[in-house]
Amino acid sequence: MPSHERAEIGVIGGTGVYDPDMLEDRREVKVHTPYGAPSDLITLGNIKGRRVAFLPRHGHGHVIPPHAINARANIWALKELGVKQIVASSAVGSLRVDYKPGEFVLTDQFIDRTKARPDTFYDSGQVCHVSSADPVCPQLHDYFLKYAKKLKLPVHENGTYVCVQGPRFSTRAESKLFRQWGCDIIGMTLYPELVLARETEMCYVSVAMVTDYDVWAEKPVSATDVVEVMRNNASNFVKLVMGALPGMPKERTCGCGEALKYSLM
Repeated sequence: MPSHERAEIGVIGGTGVYDPDMLEDRREVKVHTPYGAPSDLITLGNIKGRRVAFLPRHGHGHVIPPHAINARANIWALKELGVKQIVASSAVGSLRVDYKPGEFVLTDQFIDRTKARPDTFYDSGQVCHVSSADPVCPQLHDYFLKYAKKLKLPVHENGTYVCVQGPRFSTRAESKLFRQWGCDIIGMTLYPELVLARETEMCYVSVAMVTDYDVWAEKPVSATDVVEVMRNNASNFVKLVMGALPGMPKERTCGCGEALKYSLM
């Protein structure tokens, strides 16, 4: 693949996160994968000397619901473009009083509550048991924590993300159960995206913004609430995600690049 169609950093996100004006020499590319089409065309560009590939998780105009996202095609396409580090942004509900709307959470653990989502590249031919003990890249996690603090943004260092199937929001009973399990935030997109990145030996960091208190709190969450909080805090999201890209570590010291070393049978 020509060098102008390659990137070192991948950004998976949506409305409120991506500022196209921050990328120079932008061009859209279509990537074919064995798993079908990615969510959309991928925008390639430069930001202060770093080559970036941006993929809107829900497609242009936010038209793909969480349960219908082709995560395997998305991750495969970024890998095909040469990406080694993925920054994934998301909007999440809070399951804790002290994780407030407008604040950021750097996810470090997850619980999968999805159903029938294709979640591996190893369906046949070879068995792979990739480790998910510590699923997020520790190097990128620490980098984004320091960067958020540098910007003086409200950020939480840890967060267990319970990923639900969607597209519906939880019942009150489910939300209260997840709180009892010790989950901190709830969303619909982290899984299987994160694990697929691990199977392709790419670093992955999850930058989440709290938009609501889910439904365990007195007022049930609505899509309108989520959009309103995202709109009000979009500038902070852009500053954190896009602003951090130029300074991301070029040398990977995390071990993510050897995730399959002891995983294949």
